[in-house]
Amino acid sequence: MISMAVVIVFLLFQAVIAMQIIPVYLTDSTVSNIMTELPNDARARDATTKELKILISKRLRMNNIYSIKSGSISVKKGRGEHIVTIEYEPRGKLIGNLEYIIHFKHEARVPTR
Repeated sequence: MISMAVVIVFLLFQAVIAMQIIPVYLTDSTVSNIMTELPNDARARDATTKELKILISKRLRMNNIYSIKSGSISVKKGRGEHIVTIEYEPRGKLIGNLEYIIHFKHEARVPTR
């Protein structure tokens, strides 16, 4: 009986962790898709660095991602391309004093015309 209680507590702990962490990874999957599609977009190729940052922010908002601020998006000019980087760290509480910090970094190279 005691071993069943220990197993149930362990499974409940795993479920709580999964309920907190899975949405973070789903959000990151959406960000990854946005960054993957960026080099193929004609509007992104013609955009300046400021316009590119605004374009990405709009796409994030369209996908209901409000946790990534514009300060997390950086656009640098390269030779014949813009290098777009999104780097962010979502943080949250698990149980009591336990917290999680996950670091994500995505980079895309957008060719310019």
